[in-house]
Amino acid sequence: MPSTGTRPQPDLAGRVRAALRRAEELAAERASPLVARDPAKLKALGKEHARLAPVVRAGGRYLKLAADLAEARELVSGGGGGGGAGGAGGADAELAALARQEVAALEPQVAALEAELADLLTPRDPLDDRDAIVEIRAGTGGDEAALFAADLLRMYTRFAESRGWQVEPISLSAGNLGGIREAIVAVRGDAYGALRSESGVHRVQRVPVTEAAGRIHTSAATVAVLPEAEEIDVKLEEKDLRIDVFRSGGPGGQSVNTTDSAVRVTHLPTGIEVKCQDQKSQLQNKIKALEVLRSRLLDRMLAEQETARARERRAMVGTGDRSAKIRTYNFPQSRVTDHRIGLTLHNLPKVLDGELDEIVRALRMRRQEERIESEG
Repeated sequence: MPSTGTRPQPDLAGRVRAALRRAEELAAERASPLVARDPAKLKALGKEHARLAPVVRAGGRYLKLAADLAEARELVSGGGGGGGAGGAGGADAELAALARQEVAALEPQVAALEAELADLLTPRDPLDDRDAIVEIRAGTGGDEAALFAADLLRMYTRFAESRGWQVEPISLSAGNLGGIREAIVAVRGDAYGALRSESGVHRVQRVPVTEAAGRIHTSAATVAVLPEAEEIDVKLEEKDLRIDVFRSGGPGGQSVNTTDSAVRVTHLPTGIEVKCQDQKSQLQNKIKALEVLRSRLLDRMLAEQETARARERRAMVGTGDRSAKIRTYNFPQSRVTDHRIGLTLHNLPKVLDGELDEIVRALRMRRQEERIESEG
């Protein structure tokens, strides 16, 4: 629950000031000629800077408003005391009344910033700062499920753009009427921490464009979000790979269906198969396929280490059946409900336009609570 404004976060101001100092240090380090010659160091500092950017924005405002609130409260507690000569008591009472109005206006603003900063400053999983691989597949519902999968891809793309992240298509299998059967994209930025809880079955309730009688249909799509794996995480041995090339299918340029540019990579020990045909050359398709393969293998390794995560992974790449849902998008009621945390929002158009911050924040808080409970 958000802070009420009368219950300040312990040492939040100190943590905010420390974050602001670190942001200044990062700016100086990134300007160093030595760092500029070290791409790996520059990338790491850039990610930390991006992670601290929202803390800097919210933190500066929080410190100012918290100071204003403390001053207003002091005026309230010291004002209105007794009438002095020349009407000084009346002036004090009027000043205290104005201060009470300011307290009433500032408390909810400070409370909201406390909640936001408490979330931003909570220790993160080391993987949260990774790029993310997002896989979206149409499930139950035919063409309507494919249209919904396209809606989800647009939603995540808009959300990523609002965070300053880049969305890089890896593989796309088009459906009918502008829908998609499957899409795999890389989200470049510290995206995994924000998107990891999007994994699961998403259900939509609406009247399909092909429905003449106006009946509401229920369809589903699955989303799997994987942390991008680095070579140090997963080492691929040539002997463990089978690489097949074939001609690309579907819409494309002049080279489509004329050259063997599409690539299928199979990891023999696990049987995991990745196909990529949307890049311009065979080499680019191979690089992208290996990127996805590493991420799937890393996710598999993490799943084997954590029983709870293994259950989550099995659920999120399940059949796409309507019953195994994590979230419902109800168009007639303009309602979005996340069933894991009981959160319901009545702003469906905005959510589908990428305004996921409230949902992402609530899911992150739930993960943090669960982690604290498991460690306790």
